[in-house]
Amino acid sequence: MDGNYSGFLIAILPVALSPGASFTLAINSALAGGMRGLFNTLCGTALGIYSHALLIGLGISTLLLASPAWFGALKIVGGLWLLWLGVQLIRSAWQPAAVPVQAIVSCKAAWLANILNPKAVMFYLTVVPQFAGKAGTLSTYLSLASLHILIMTLWLLTISALLMGSARLVNLQKLKCIINTLGGGVLILFALFSLKG
Repeated sequence: MDGNYSGFLIAILPVALSPGASFTLAINSALAGGMRGLFNTLCGTALGIYSHALLIGLGISTLLLASPAWFGALKIVGGLWLLWLGVQLIRSAWQPAAVPVQAIVSCKAAWLANILNPKAVMFYLTVVPQFAGKAGTLSTYLSLASLHILIMTLWLLTISALLMGSARLVNLQKLKCIINTLGGGVLILFALFSLKG
């Protein structure tokens, strides 16, 4: 394994720490279901990252990028998926507390949000190979993905623990309403940017 792991760590930090679709889904799931809810989202996102590493390691992602029609279809499907998730989060924010709401994102939904994200595809096609060494073996791509997942998991666990801790000091229903509304809005914006660009 001849990957440049220290260089990749520097490159992945801004990506893993910046609020994006996975961040939004994880925070909403943590507020709705605690660490169990967060675990579902983390598992799905990790599977999505490993899927990207596997696809690029096998050369399949390169074929997708070579076809503008297929890549365009991915952008549309991914954008529509994020739009649907955003609307669901906003709907869950305004449901009365007595109404059971599925605000916890399933592992499958988190995986789909990641694997259908054109930005994630582009990141694994353009940035990750720079750190995979000359051979760019599948095992190197999977190792780099593992580092990505480790950083993302530590960050989301920390942020979620802080947020859930502060939730004890405020009205949890009001906090969920604010976070779900803002999070849903962010996902809808990501969807619109994906569908537009």
